[in-house]
Amino acid sequence: MAAVVFCGEGGGSVPGAVYANEAEEEKDAQFDGQLYARSAALIDGESGRVLYGKEEDVPRPMASTTKIMTCILALEHMKGDTETAEVSEYAAGQPKVHLGVKKGEQYYLKDLLYSLMLESHNDSAVVIAEHVGGSVEGFAELMNQKAEELGLQNTYFITPNGLDAADDKGIHSTTAKELALMMRYCIIESEKSEAFLEITGAKSHSFQDVSGSRNFTCNNHNAFLAMMEGALSGKTGFTGDAGYCYVGALRRDGKTLIVALLACGWPNNKNYKWSDTRALMEYGLEHYSYRNLWEEPSFSDIPVEKGIPDRNRLSGGATVKIGVEDEPEEWNYLVREDEQAKLSVQCKEQMKAPVAKGEAVGEISLALEGEVIGKWKLVTADSVGRRDFWWCLGQIAKEYIKINQEK
Repeated sequence: MAAVVFCGEGGGSVPGAVYANEAEEEKDAQFDGQLYARSAALIDGESGRVLYGKEEDVPRPMASTTKIMTCILALEHMKGDTETAEVSEYAAGQPKVHLGVKKGEQYYLKDLLYSLMLESHNDSAVVIAEHVGGSVEGFAELMNQKAEELGLQNTYFITPNGLDAADDKGIHSTTAKELALMMRYCIIESEKSEAFLEITGAKSHSFQDVSGSRNFTCNNHNAFLAMMEGALSGKTGFTGDAGYCYVGALRRDGKTLIVALLACGWPNNKNYKWSDTRALMEYGLEHYSYRNLWEEPSFSDIPVEKGIPDRNRLSGGATVKIGVEDEPEEWNYLVREDEQAKLSVQCKEQMKAPVAKGEAVGEISLALEGEVIGKWKLVTADSVGRRDFWWCLGQIAKEYIKINQEK
């Protein structure tokens, strides 16, 4: 196959971005070395592309950000809002932060999800896990299956609440990039994304146990929801091994941005995660915008060996036109001003007759900064028959008849 490269638009430089910490210092647009978090990722929620990363592929403990997976799995397994779950002795014995459930009590599963996500209660997480998965271990299997389905190769779940844990397969951990992709699944890709957003965006939620003998009110501790216009969802986390962690999403100006932070300080640096989240969100809002990256390519016709020549002439070569299958009118993508796109074409240099219409002849790919973001099949636009003895004889006969008719 021959390869041809078409260069897309590009040019210009990225101006300095503002790093929104207490000093409001000016930082470079990439934030290199300027974030508190040891691992960080900013991704485009629509495409999943990493817009900024700092050790984004390094596995680290994730603390209670784990609960976004617990929540979405529970939502996807729920049979209805009236589904209930019973508290086991193990669940009732979970450490703080906890709701304070007691063995034998029953709760509506949906209420426990508010407890899980607004207050980050560890006992509620275990009640949910045991109900959905049959046991904590069974639920962890479901979590790891879902991670595999999402293509998360560096994520490993042991607990439903994110408490530090390890077994013979590894430690309870993820990467900043994969944590951001988990949030993308929760708010965009899952069939239960609306329910997830409803729960995580609630300011508070009041409920009772099934018997009506105990009353509870949970308040949302996600400060990001009130920190930036367009804030959608998020989850905080902290353990001794993980440090402060956070994953949050924002939708503004037609963009959906997701930030994930791991190991973002330890006590007494609780607010580092908010500084880093704001900085990365503002960077994404300021420096990324949608641009149409599609440029309609032009192709030369492909010679067809032993093909019937154009207009059914007895002499001359045969060619076939090609085109892009399901060619897009445009391909809008969230890009930085200085990023460049390239269309690369791989196509057969020659074909042998007969050729059918719609036959695959190659591929066209669109890459942004070296990363392929789209692929389309190249196909023949029409058919070409084979020029053999019998076809030639038939054409000679037609010519003979035509000449005699004209006399």
